[in-house]
Amino acid sequence: MVKITFIQPDGSQVSVDAKVGGTVMEAAVNNMVKGIDADCGGACACATCHVYISDEWKSKLQAPETMESDMLEYAHEPDESSRLSCQVRVTNEMEGLVVRVPSQQS
Repeated sequence: MVKITFIQPDGSQVSVDAKVGGTVMEAAVNNMVKGIDADCGGACACATCHVYISDEWKSKLQAPETMESDMLEYAHEPDESSRLSCQVRVTNEMEGLVVRVPSQQS
């Protein structure tokens, strides 16, 4: 297990234990993190698990595939730090990962 911290739009934080091999979205849903809707259940088909990942963590994550990049066009206020949490597979190197939850999902 690795610790992931979700920062809400109001600045509040919730830290959860995430299973290595699972996804950041699964960790959020399993721990009822507010703001991660995950309507499609992780199928990369809805953009309701959108999160922002800070630059210092980008090199430790696998790069987004084309399907994810295309789906991010439907996310609320995407930017260069946007990812779909259903597509971010948890690894041991992600211990301490911090992600920001957007003010709303698509």
